[in-house]
Amino acid sequence: MRVGIAALVCGYLLSQFYRAFLAVLSPVLQEDLGATAADLASASGWWFLAFAAMQLPIGEGLDRIGPRRTAGGLMLVGAAGAALFAVATAIWQIKLAMALIGVGCAPVLMACYYIFARSYALALFGTLAGVTIGVGSLGNVAASLPLSAAVEVFGWRGAVWGLAGFTGVVALGILALVRDPPSLVREEKGSLLDLLKIPAIWPILAMMAVCYTPVAGLRGLWVGPYFSDVHGFDAGEIGRISLWMGLAMVAGNFAYGPLDRWVGSRKWVIFIGNALTVLCVLGLWAFADGSPAVAAGLLIAAGLFGASFPMVVAHGRAFIPPHMMGRGVTLLNLFGIAPIGLAQIATGRIHAETPADPASAPYQAVFLFFAVTTAIGLVIYLWSRDRTD
Repeated sequence: MRVGIAALVCGYLLSQFYRAFLAVLSPVLQEDLGATAADLASASGWWFLAFAAMQLPIGEGLDRIGPRRTAGGLMLVGAAGAALFAVATAIWQIKLAMALIGVGCAPVLMACYYIFARSYALALFGTLAGVTIGVGSLGNVAASLPLSAAVEVFGWRGAVWGLAGFTGVVALGILALVRDPPSLVREEKGSLLDLLKIPAIWPILAMMAVCYTPVAGLRGLWVGPYFSDVHGFDAGEIGRISLWMGLAMVAGNFAYGPLDRWVGSRKWVIFIGNALTVLCVLGLWAFADGSPAVAAGLLIAAGLFGASFPMVVAHGRAFIPPHMMGRGVTLLNLFGIAPIGLAQIATGRIHAETPADPASAPYQAVFLFFAVTTAIGLVIYLWSRDRTD
């Protein structure tokens, strides 16, 4: 079981990498393919939307055929998408490649969560979920300074070809090593409607929709164009800032993991952490054209406080019946990922339509969007029921 989980965590490393690597590749894609910030925001959005669109079918797959074939088979699609990215000569090919990679990355974290929920003590779920994301977030770190170094040595196409090969190897490893828990699907299988009839789920779904959106959007794309256009940073400098933000996200995931047991509450750990994230993003909006060191510090702090995703999943999972666990956790993930894709497309349009006078103005509009939407989710989340295992 452990070696299979290790294979899935490698898949999640790639998932974190792919959702963040456009921030570092943005300068070379702009130069080689003429990609604009709006184009790259759209490409990033398609990754998240494809990822989200797969969640409900993946939930059925986890419950019916198990995590091994569900995750391993789709990861092969992601390898094909990375290969398409490596040979792309037009923006539409980049967008299609990102969508295929999103399909491939979609099942790996939920496959881990399904195994945790079915094979380990309930009280450990939040900790195991946080550790998985913490370790997997090293992929986010790799999509920063290490990626920029690889691009300098091999070129961006060579670096992405290497990623395509590694993705294929991980897919085969999942198929070979993962062991499925015994199925619990009954004749009365339940449905998505049955899950949505659970009143306690709804405020948690609202929190899922915003808890990861600002840090994923900023780290996944906007940190690159912002520091390039406003502060004149090159790919190496952007890579260093992305690295520190990624490390903060790793630390945040590990920190959130055991807090529900230490504090005795999931709701208030989640609420306070996301409120601090809103303050950081509002700081970016207020001081966007100020010191780059201040902006970098606020991004790093947002990465730390905005890592509550596994804790929110743990909060929602506590209300899901065991025989519907696959569909339940993927429903939560759908609400956690789809809004990021929509937000990336929306912020791309906001950026394009905001006059760049001063140069920071389009980015201030993006930062304000993330702050306001997260604050709305926080208000709705106040109505949630607290529950720990």
